[in-house]
Amino acid sequence: MRLPVLLCVLVCLSAAPGPVTGADRSCTDLRQFYTGKGFTLSGVPQTEISGEHLRVCPQGPTCCTSSMEDNLAGLSAQETEGLIREAGRSLQSAFNALHRSFDTYFTELHGRSERSLQEALSPLGPLYSQNTRLYGDLYTDLRQYYRGSALNLDETLSEFWSRLLERTFKTSSPTDVNLSDDYLECVAKQQETLRPFGDVPRDMKAKVIRAFVTARSFVQGLIVSGEVVRKVSQVSMSPECTKALMKLVYCPHCRGVASVKPCSNYCSNVMKGCLANQADLDPEWQTLIDTMIQVASSFSTEPSLDVVLSSIPARIYEAVHFLQENMDTFTAKVYQTCGTPGEPGTGSPTLHEQRKKSGSLTASEYKPSPTAGLRLEMQVSDLSSKLREMRQYWTQLPVALCSKLAAGGAGQDKCWNGITKARYLPEVMGDGLANQINNPEVELDITKPDMTIRQQIMQLKIMSNRLKNALDGNDVDFQDASDDISGSGSGMCIGGQCSRNRPGLYAYSPDNNRVRGAATSQTRLCSLLLLLPLAILLLQR
Repeated sequence: MRLPVLLCVLVCLSAAPGPVTGADRSCTDLRQFYTGKGFTLSGVPQTEISGEHLRVCPQGPTCCTSSMEDNLAGLSAQETEGLIREAGRSLQSAFNALHRSFDTYFTELHGRSERSLQEALSPLGPLYSQNTRLYGDLYTDLRQYYRGSALNLDETLSEFWSRLLERTFKTSSPTDVNLSDDYLECVAKQQETLRPFGDVPRDMKAKVIRAFVTARSFVQGLIVSGEVVRKVSQVSMSPECTKALMKLVYCPHCRGVASVKPCSNYCSNVMKGCLANQADLDPEWQTLIDTMIQVASSFSTEPSLDVVLSSIPARIYEAVHFLQENMDTFTAKVYQTCGTPGEPGTGSPTLHEQRKKSGSLTASEYKPSPTAGLRLEMQVSDLSSKLREMRQYWTQLPVALCSKLAAGGAGQDKCWNGITKARYLPEVMGDGLANQINNPEVELDITKPDMTIRQQIMQLKIMSNRLKNALDGNDVDFQDASDDISGSGSGMCIGGQCSRNRPGLYAYSPDNNRVRGAATSQTRLCSLLLLLPLAILLLQR
């Protein structure tokens, strides 16, 4: 009997599996890689171990322990977040460059217009020399408006013409007549009805408001876009995304195939899942970019931005010259409305002499230099082309990241597919959160969007509406769009004069949760009261 038993034992031993193939494979390469990433070698195996403990990477012979897997998972998330922030900073820099370029152009245009005041208005004599502060204040107000001050530009321009009318009337009145402040106020009120400056104030107001509203809104659009990029680029990776990134980037190292790059489509699914909320910015982002391009194009629409700003002094001269030519008629009408301030005396000789000497320059004859027109054309072209390059940033971000991580087109049969070195078979998901419901690589609850990103989508909508209003020439209730939610300003406001009226961002009040909670409590109470009589009847039985 002993011989058959011995034979059975030998057969069983010979049939038993030997050591796992490659179990003695050295972990030297991984140890070098691991310390190169800043981790210590404490607990890192010298040779491959069994991988039943792995929770993210495919189980099998490995050089990674559980703690190594955790460390590398955190590292993969940090590195990907770093790439996203780096891409965001690059886009922010592009917006900042556009902002500096346009701001420099517009500021120089405004400065040249102001410097040309003396040349254009000096023929007015005392009406220029005695009112230089009035003209200077107009340019100061326009500059502050462009910078974000909460000025009502319509009222500012109306106030300018009223003050100018008072000064002109006072200068042209007889020297022996004392005009009270009340009387001059009455004179100023005749501006709309008697139109002493002709059509210039109304025409100039419409053009100046349109020019400054569009310029200011355009600059703010650039700032808001950069702020949205900054805030969205700082959103952290979710735990599900961290696992998916670990599997994509560092599981090949744990499996001993560090040289094999991830399959392109595999990387796309991981990144589309991780950046699904960011991709939801795309519709509103493209709308904002398209609207900014429209606004930029409007700068060269007749009358162009440079013509409007550069012709302000000539338009003022034209208006005052018109009043001088028609002062007698205007004065007679003022006397009918405001009363006669005193007996007619001798008018100002200086002004009468000035009327004779007044030139015939008018704003309608103003022609900008060919150089100015060419510079505006180049400015608009540069702004538009660079903005177009930014249109698809959020949907192209996964592609940009995978171009740094994944294998090229020729290596799609021998790439890392998340399990082994082979072709990746699942189809690539679409963009945005709703399209990730069947993403095989990243588990996402598509009913729970990232609220930080949803808030930034709202900012894009708000800014787009402001720009559309500006295109129609409508002044908007201006404020820093980033202030709508976060309370932080962009530095565009001067002296804290930005408007603080904030549009509603939600369809319901944030207190609605409390209201719904109270309603639920009332419903429960009513239910208990209805059940009470039934309980009493049952007890009586």
